[in-house]
Amino acid sequence: MKKDIHPKYHETNVTCACGNSFDSGSTLKELKTEICSACHPFYTGKQKIVDSANRIKKFEAKVTNKAKVAADHKGKKVKRAARAKTKADKIDKE
Repeated sequence: MKKDIHPKYHETNVTCACGNSFDSGSTLKELKTEICSACHPFYTGKQKIVDSANRIKKFEAKVTNKAKVAADHKGKKVKRAARAKTKADKIDKE
């Protein structure tokens, strides 16, 4: 094996944006992260949604609008089918 080709492995202090810090091992001496197990929604069970541009409301409005259009379209198909059935019934009676 070649000597001195691997980086040095350090005892590292990892600091999160929430203020939590813990020790780990890394090739870097100090690490900073935006999210950790102390503030991640999966581990805490608390959901935080940051919606600065109202994207969630826009998406929900779009989905409900599509559902209404689909329901109207389905209603038209049902009405057409009912009219066709009554016409077919009249023809069969004759």
